[in-house]
Amino acid sequence: MNRTDVSLRRTPDGRRLEVSRIVDASAETVWTLFTDPERWPEWGPSVAAVDCEDDRIRRGTTGRVRVVGVWIPFEIDTFDDEVYRWTWRVAKVPATGHRVDPVGENRCRAVFEIPPLAVGYAVVCERALRRIERLATT
Repeated sequence: MNRTDVSLRRTPDGRRLEVSRIVDASAETVWTLFTDPERWPEWGPSVAAVDCEDDRIRRGTTGRVRVVGVWIPFEIDTFDDEVYRWTWRVAKVPATGHRVDPVGENRCRAVFEIPPLAVGYAVVCERALRRIERLATT
């Protein structure tokens, strides 16, 4: 059975708390879940809805997410299809990074990178990773 790991690591954006989980699915499958804004409410416990014109995010994509009944604007800061990583700002504040590390033909490591001041968000990310695993493997 897979479990969620939490560790402090250096990322391209500085030190971040990484919440990760090995998923028995291809990196491309998990990357699709991460990059399709219509799918975010399926795995994101804090995301009730998304309003975004792009079917697939890219650097500069903007939109808004509904969190606790409130619509909050977002913008994708970085996006790299080659290393499976993207970051965003929510309400102009740097938020979680999203990354997928291939670890085999049909296995990958799904990762959320959390700014240190948002350490309490690790619990939400752990729940999201379990949902991502379920969606990616069914």
